[in-house]
Amino acid sequence: MNLTRLMALGTLARYGPQHGHQIRRLAELTNVGEWGGVSVGALYRELRAMESEGLVEALRTEKVGKRPERTVYEITRDGCLELTALREQAIRPLMSGPDPLGVALTFAADGMDREELRRMLRARREKLAISGAEIAADLKRLQEKGFIDVLAAAIMRRVVLTIETEVRWHDELDATLAGESGETDETAPGGSSETGALPGF
Repeated sequence: MNLTRLMALGTLARYGPQHGHQIRRLAELTNVGEWGGVSVGALYRELRAMESEGLVEALRTEKVGKRPERTVYEITRDGCLELTALREQAIRPLMSGPDPLGVALTFAADGMDREELRRMLRARREKLAISGAEIAADLKRLQEKGFIDVLAAAIMRRVVLTIETEVRWHDELDATLAGESGETDETAPGGSSETGALPGF
């Protein structure tokens, strides 16, 4: 699933002709590379590829002051068909992608030192919590400035809730592993369900 292509075609369909910098700016503003899996760095390459496939076409080249020349693209009829297909591919599936953590814990954690496993999982939990808090802050800022609509806000909120659930799962697992080693809920990091909540939620 090419999410960079989906984002770019959707932006052109919604806002009309844009140059790559405008599309990239929108991607950076919404932080979609972080929560949406869009490869912002590959955007210009993707635009050129879509032009060669007839999904977008170059309308003109603009140059403002000393800035580099920028090619303005618009979506074509074939691009609209591609957008429809990509949108349906993205919306219909109920399952997410591969789960390396699940595979590792199910098949490869046996015999691993429990304290080392807890340390690794706690580090992962902290990274998740920080990421969730950052996305929640981005969401609040974008909403306050009126930069995103209700659907975009809902999707970002979905990401925050997903991360919050994952953080709480980590806390529950850590408490279970602590019980194996004889620790109490009070001494086990993340033993209280309240610690799983992201700031402000």
